[in-house]
Amino acid sequence: MPRTKYKLSILIILILMSTFTLGYEKFNLTPKTVYHVYLKGKSIGLVESKEELEKYIDREQEALKKEYNIKKVYAPDDLSIKKEITYSNDIMATKDIYSKIKDISSFTIDGYEINIKKEVASKEEDKTEIKNIKIYVIDKKVFTKAINTTVKSFITSEDYNTYKSNKKQTIKDTGKIIEKIYIENDITIKKGKIPTDKKIYLETDELSKYLLFGTTENKETYTIKDGDTISDISYNNKMSTEEFLIINPEFTSENALLYNGQVVNIGILNPQVNIVEEDEVVAYEEKKYQTEIRYDNSKYVGYEETAQQGVNGKNKVTQKVRKINGETTNIVTTNTEEVTPAINEIIIKGGKESYYIGGGSPVATSGNWGWPASCNSISSPFGYRWGVLHDGTDIAGCGYGSPIFAAQAGTVVKASYKWDNGKYVIINHNNGYYSLYAHLSDYTVKEGQTVARGQVIGGMGRTGYATGVHLHFSIWTGYPYYGGRVLNAMSMY
Repeated sequence: MPRTKYKLSILIILILMSTFTLGYEKFNLTPKTVYHVYLKGKSIGLVESKEELEKYIDREQEALKKEYNIKKVYAPDDLSIKKEITYSNDIMATKDIYSKIKDISSFTIDGYEINIKKEVASKEEDKTEIKNIKIYVIDKKVFTKAINTTVKSFITSEDYNTYKSNKKQTIKDTGKIIEKIYIENDITIKKGKIPTDKKIYLETDELSKYLLFGTTENKETYTIKDGDTISDISYNNKMSTEEFLIINPEFTSENALLYNGQVVNIGILNPQVNIVEEDEVVAYEEKKYQTEIRYDNSKYVGYEETAQQGVNGKNKVTQKVRKINGETTNIVTTNTEEVTPAINEIIIKGGKESYYIGGGSPVATSGNWGWPASCNSISSPFGYRWGVLHDGTDIAGCGYGSPIFAAQAGTVVKASYKWDNGKYVIINHNNGYYSLYAHLSDYTVKEGQTVARGQVIGGMGRTGYATGVHLHFSIWTGYPYYGGRVLNAMSMY
């Protein structure tokens, strides 16, 4: 072999050996056990020890330990560490992997995840949807105590303690027995690792505020002026008087005295749980007298005489009452005893004979407006609740299908169905006033029909967006909702 070719061959061999040596150092033909780290499903590198990475995370998070008064911090929930066999020497330092993790995800600690399912009105008409509320605590007792505090916001301490004592309760004459208190929501509590980038409740008071208002932000305050009343302050701030009393527990009644310069809390409740109270209530209820119009054809038209003064009677009524977060949602009358009969008012008028259309027994008043139902229990009055104006008076306890009466003579301008009102009727009284009757089981009149005061126009029901059998009754000046102004119907009686 010529010397030149020999030297070239040696050079090639040396180059190949050098290349092999570099490749060997890079890929090392000896397999290694390493740990492949994934964050949010993406690879961020290899480490030699899973245990060392976890210890490093714990050591570096002293601030979290101090903030939450805990002893250990863990990797994020979206971090995955998988064991692998590799020939690669591309192993990262533990601190470098840690730096990548802390800039992307939050670390976790031992605690409890609480999930509350809450039914809310959907943006779509006639539908509801389930809202999932997540709450994180380190100590489960914080949540338990907060729930108890929330319950006591809607139920007096005396009633709550009586119920919890399990003592047999009786009603001697009138009064109330609490039959059940419970939380309607589906609540699950899971122990495990909770994320530190979420709100973690450490104090009962803060969580109680959230469960009551849906926020932990401080409530606004109002300074009392001369002439202020609790009902006026509540209405002007879109609250019910019940809400005012809940967030100002130092007041026990809406008739409590206020003084100039006194500071009170104002805010709209948004309970995150439904506290249900089911009661049996026995009470005396006024039975309104009926007005009978009798015509004397021997008298001139325009003649009017009260032949008999009307006197209200009294009934002893037993009812099952259901409340959610202090608001009455359903009343069912189980027994009615007449204590004092009502004496009808009799008015003699000159002119033609009267006519009366419809069945049932209308409950009338001495004024121009007749009572629209055959019972008198008000389950929800006119006013604000949860920051929304309840633009009518809910009358309940008469029973499904019980007669609903026209409160005044007029013309039926609407007899239809709407997702919130259900089956409803609107009457134009041809004097600037309109009356609306909602959640009917059915209506027995048609649009364009003339009706008399006390005429049956339908039955009490729970169609539309209603939590129980009742009549939603409202009076308006002008056509309801379309340019009209709603009034407190009870101001007409």
